[in-house]
Amino acid sequence: MASRNPRVREALAWLEAHSSKSARDGMLRYAIPNDHALGVKMGDIQRLAGKLGRDHALALELWKTGVYEARMLCAYVDEVDEITPASMTRQARDFDNWAICDTLCFALWVRSPHAFAMIRSWATDEREFVKRAAFALLASVALKVRDAHDGDFQRCLPLIEKAADDDRNFVMKGVNWALRGIGRRSLALNKSALALARKLAAREEPSARWIGKDALRELGGAAVQKRLGSAPARQKK
Repeated sequence: MASRNPRVREALAWLEAHSSKSARDGMLRYAIPNDHALGVKMGDIQRLAGKLGRDHALALELWKTGVYEARMLCAYVDEVDEITPASMTRQARDFDNWAICDTLCFALWVRSPHAFAMIRSWATDEREFVKRAAFALLASVALKVRDAHDGDFQRCLPLIEKAADDDRNFVMKGVNWALRGIGRRSLALNKSALALARKLAAREEPSARWIGKDALRELGGAAVQKRLGSAPARQKK
């Protein structure tokens, strides 16, 4: 999509100049569609983001282009204080691959005060990558937001339990990622996550069994148990 914004045009020209056919072709090996991609390495995308700086209006215009790399830029250019639940949902509904989804969740939305509200809103959405976003964002918050309370995550465990029967690959892996992330935060959450993992491992649905068994291996393993053994649980709300 053409843009009248000169900064957008300059960004697209820079991306085009740093693209390659081999990078574009290689996307398919990671299940990332390349129909709207130029073929630019992530390191170069992040380098351009550093040159552009934070600019919410620019991020919105970059998103409108529909170009894969321009949308990736949004994760590093947008201003977290300016994003809203409505703007997050509009972008989530545009997701067509796991890479855009996970990058926005892990690099931008994880810092939003709306994160838990969006997790709850998207967790039952029938669109594959909107639902993936719920659990990718939950995993991101679990892994990166140190001052979140255990109670926030305890209240998300039922969302994981409910979504565990969704056998779509990217949803299933997102749910698993979220459960493992929660179970690594504190000893109390580890116990709750292990209890849910055992419950899922005993279910009939293949997706739930896989999520449960995989989480059990990691969360019940010696490395995680040793790290959490002396860690005080965060105060619950």
